[in-house]
Amino acid sequence: MAWFRLEDLGALIRAHRTDDSVTKAVTRILRAELVVIDDIGLLPVATDAAEGLYRVVDAAYEKRSVAISSNLHPAGFDELMPKTLATATVDRLLHHAHVCQTSGDSIRLTQALAGKGVTQLN
Repeated sequence: MAWFRLEDLGALIRAHRTDDSVTKAVTRILRAELVVIDDIGLLPVATDAAEGLYRVVDAAYEKRSVAISSNLHPAGFDELMPKTLATATVDRLLHHAHVCQTSGDSIRLTQALAGKGVTQLN
């Protein structure tokens, strides 16, 4: 499994663009059977990060499993990134996809309010 935040993909694009090795870097990521991209929509999406997401999703399309976690429905990705990249990314993501939507209170917030997982500072 390979796990990334969206910002990590942006950094990867920036680092490999200088020597034109982006495709090789994405190929290395796809050696994993599952690629997880976490927390899309929590922070503004830089152009490099949007490109990185698209490149990974496009390269994995019908070859590898990609799991995305987001506080936005994929239909709202065009609010985060350029519409053309969002449309192409979501098109590939949702074809053959299983979409799992959750609702309810945050487990972390619920535990914190109940005093669970809290250690007193000395």
